[in-house]
Amino acid sequence: MQQHLHILGICGTFMGGLALLARELGWRVSGCDANVYPPMSEQLAGAGIALTEGYAAEDLPADALFVVGNALSRGNPAVEAVLDRGLPYTSGPRWLAEHVLAGRWVLAVAGTHGKTTTSSLLAWLLDEAGLEPGFLIGGVPRDFGRSARLGAGSFFVVEADEYDTAFFDKRAKFVHYAPRTLIINNLEFDHADIYPDLASIQRQFHHLIRCVPGSGRVITPAAVPAIEDMLAQGLWTPRETLVVCADPGSAAQNDADWAARLESADGSRFSLRSPEGGCHAVHWTQRGAHNVANALAAVAAARHVGVAPSRSPGALAAFSGVRRRLELAGEEGGVRVYDDFAHHPTAIRATLDAFNVTTDNGARERRLIAVIEPRSNTMRKGRHRAQLAPSTAAADRVFWYQPPGLDWSLDDVVAEAQAPSTIASDIDGLVVALVAEARAGDDIVIMSNGGFGGIHQRLLSALAARDRAAPSRNQS
Repeated sequence: MQQHLHILGICGTFMGGLALLARELGWRVSGCDANVYPPMSEQLAGAGIALTEGYAAEDLPADALFVVGNALSRGNPAVEAVLDRGLPYTSGPRWLAEHVLAGRWVLAVAGTHGKTTTSSLLAWLLDEAGLEPGFLIGGVPRDFGRSARLGAGSFFVVEADEYDTAFFDKRAKFVHYAPRTLIINNLEFDHADIYPDLASIQRQFHHLIRCVPGSGRVITPAAVPAIEDMLAQGLWTPRETLVVCADPGSAAQNDADWAARLESADGSRFSLRSPEGGCHAVHWTQRGAHNVANALAAVAAARHVGVAPSRSPGALAAFSGVRRRLELAGEEGGVRVYDDFAHHPTAIRATLDAFNVTTDNGARERRLIAVIEPRSNTMRKGRHRAQLAPSTAAADRVFWYQPPGLDWSLDDVVAEAQAPSTIASDIDGLVVALVAEARAGDDIVIMSNGGFGGIHQRLLSALAARDRAAPSRNQS
């Protein structure tokens, strides 16, 4: 009989990818979720996976193994029904470890920021080298068109999240993965809903370090205090360090095992130096120093499984990016609208800095408008409040959306901002304000880790309607 997997919280990026893997393994897959929005909802529909909205107990199948997402807790009707009926259940990370990762060479990408892009880059580098890797990524790489696949090779790339596993397993998800190659991109405080401080997050990362074999590899940026403090608790695996800099004479560049030097302010051109001393010029379509750092980590991890760094320029040049990571949603009347997942002050700053391209006379090429929804659990708790205004310094204009349920006011953030800033509490009103503000030559970057009420297409439609009504604006 075909095994049946029913996933509670199936539209999460991790769970949606898990559903695809289970289908490839021959399982019958179904699931339910309360929050359904692209790109995961589209991916599941395209795979023909049955999806029920909501967590009604009467909708649960009687013949399934239940995978319980970490967003669900006691009191959820589906969770209570599974427990009351004595139905079999497990967590997503445990199911992945037992049914997919066992016997594979796991390359894990961890860290506070950049996991999705770095995982996508790493899977792409391995694929371009003919290694046919499997992968599970918390987003949809444009080159693959899906967030997960089993792969035909022995390597598996997994985005390794530090969030907790499930209501019945409060360990970080990544401790289940037992990687042989581990990237830690960075390490900052986040997930204030489950971690009280940075030290508690460092403890989870060190649990992960303890799982990497001595024959493996740990790849991290050089001289990041939070990472150095964590590794001081013990490291039993060879480590390689990375640095990205703009100064060709930088001492840090010489001290790290791997180095990337920015050859353009927007990061679209850089040179890459490997531990052997080889230097490789890269010209690609991605932007931002943070993405150069992501690429450098991916190249280092790929070399650990036999992919020569000399292959990287061609593969990186062909990389198309990831959906919702500085993704161009569209352009109307000379106004470009971008979608980005940034939901932490460091990520917001890095995203906006990526647009900091100036002409020869020092002026910015295009005006930059930031639209930010502070939606994450940590944001909702106000733990990053003091860092929010400085994170938008690169923008010319900022619109903040105060979502329902945010129990603190954005007034102080606006008061401290360098750029003219506005608070909106209604998406329709926000779209109207953006249309009134925008002009040809503007870049509008919309940042949220949720669907944001479909604002991207609503804004593009409104811009198109404005320009149809006043065609002369396009000629001004």
